[in-house]
Amino acid sequence: MARFDLDLFVIGAGSGGVRAARIAAGHGARVAVAEEYRVGGTCVIRGCVPKKLFVLASRFADAFADAAGFGWSVPEPSFSWPDLVAAKDREIARLEGIYAANLEKAGVAIHAQRAEIEDAHTVRLGDGSRITAGRLLIATGGHPVRPHLPGAERAITSNEVFHLERLPERMVVVGGGFIAVEFACLLQRLGVAVTLVYRGELILRGFDHELRRHLADAMAAAGVEILCGTDVTAIEDGPAGHRVALTSGAVLDAGVVMFATGRRPNTAGLGVERVGVMLDAAGAVVVDAASKTTAETVWAVGDVTNRINLTPVAIREGHAFADTVFGGKPWTADHVGVPSAVFATPELGTVGLTEEQARASHGAVDIYKTSFRAMKATLSGSGERVFMKLVVDARTDRVLGVHILGEGAAEMAQLLAISVKMGATKADLDATMPLHPTAAEELVTLRTKQ
Repeated sequence: MARFDLDLFVIGAGSGGVRAARIAAGHGARVAVAEEYRVGGTCVIRGCVPKKLFVLASRFADAFADAAGFGWSVPEPSFSWPDLVAAKDREIARLEGIYAANLEKAGVAIHAQRAEIEDAHTVRLGDGSRITAGRLLIATGGHPVRPHLPGAERAITSNEVFHLERLPERMVVVGGGFIAVEFACLLQRLGVAVTLVYRGELILRGFDHELRRHLADAMAAAGVEILCGTDVTAIEDGPAGHRVALTSGAVLDAGVVMFATGRRPNTAGLGVERVGVMLDAAGAVVVDAASKTTAETVWAVGDVTNRINLTPVAIREGHAFADTVFGGKPWTADHVGVPSAVFATPELGTVGLTEEQARASHGAVDIYKTSFRAMKATLSGSGERVFMKLVVDARTDRVLGVHILGEGAAEMAQLLAISVKMGATKADLDATMPLHPTAAEELVTLRTKQ
């Protein structure tokens, strides 16, 4: 008889956990996964996918406005938030079904309930039953947090924003990271008067400074009010629904207040302390390059480890774990040169080092950049501009970073990530024939150092 019920038990059916479970099962392992909410995790259920659908919906506002410049007479458009939410819900349900079906096809058992670690080889399910496994994988993701201040319970987070019954006339978004910025942009284009409150000096800390400044200017021009260098001290009842007090002394009235002030790993009550899994100060599971925890039988992947909290990274980590442990094909996920995007409007796409990081790590760098109106703006009359920047090692000519702001920036960054990953030089870009007329051609025609 087998010593354990299973070879692998996965706690959490998000992107990383699902990939690990499917690949491990494909290698012949007996696998089960537990999920207390919905299969698909943050990205599919209340993250990347529904947010991108909302972003796409919001951009029709610009498309309608731009159409007249190209000869189109568009009747006064109207927008239905309930219809968008319903369409989003149908798509999320479809994707959840695909995720569950793929697990079942792979032979992975799904337990739709919470699971906690009881010992090195045992998990206890919400119904009280116990399952043993040779190895355990933690893939529980993270959750948005509310700051500790009076009235914080009156606010929503990025979890609840997807299910608002109606849009308010005014909304305060608190935070300066990509979640706050993305929702500020999309809500404003859906007709909400948005004020973004951020305690830092400039939104999107960690991104290239010039890119941050260009995006902040574009958001302000579109109508988003950005208040930096201040923070919320309290939320009370107000004439519009809520009254928000700031450290600056200002008071804001809004129908909805949304906190986008960070996320924490889902490790509370998981039982990791029973098996010696070490957590860091933020509550994240500490792992090595192979996603191994400090416990002999436990691994962890995805946002719960707080390495790079992006869905493709979690998927790659889960795949590497399964191939290494169950497939006899050891490899590790590479966390260097990971492209990222901020689906604001205009969009931001980036890969590699910022100018600030490059100067700190490489010393002498060459900067190539451009700012211009895209072709569509010449007829539409839009004031939106495209900004592109290349960061190049002055000694080796290697491209260290690419930073783009404008329509299609994420798509361009994904493709440029291949070049950066392969070690492309500025000379390689210069030797590439431009494709005209496109915005992307500017990336291979930049000649003047800034």
